[in-house]
Amino acid sequence: MSKKKKDSWKDREGIVYSTNSDYEYRNYGETESETLPPAQQQLRVSLDKSGRAGKQVTLVTGFVGTKEDLESLTKTLKSKCGAGGSAKDGEILVQGDVRDKVVAYLIKEGYKARRIG
Repeated sequence: MSKKKKDSWKDREGIVYSTNSDYEYRNYGETESETLPPAQQQLRVSLDKSGRAGKQVTLVTGFVGTKEDLESLTKTLKSKCGAGGSAKDGEILVQGDVRDKVVAYLIKEGYKARRIG
């Protein structure tokens, strides 16, 4: 997904104006790290409902990897639990209290997963 040209200025932190006509601003955004193998992932599965209008979600944190791999794992977890969800800011959200199903699946797939709370 590429940003519109008119919104590209929002990524430029700290630069207001340059008088140099040859100046070209380079974005030094976050680079995605490579996805660790499942045996090296330290995933934590917890229940969260703060800021969600009282609705419960199962929260999986600690995933280290690319956005595509995170989305793939999210899609698999959602289908295994029969629930909706999403991936935001390196975290996986699955609707409802399905911590036991999530931990069981992650351990079966070789991830190091712990249930918190």
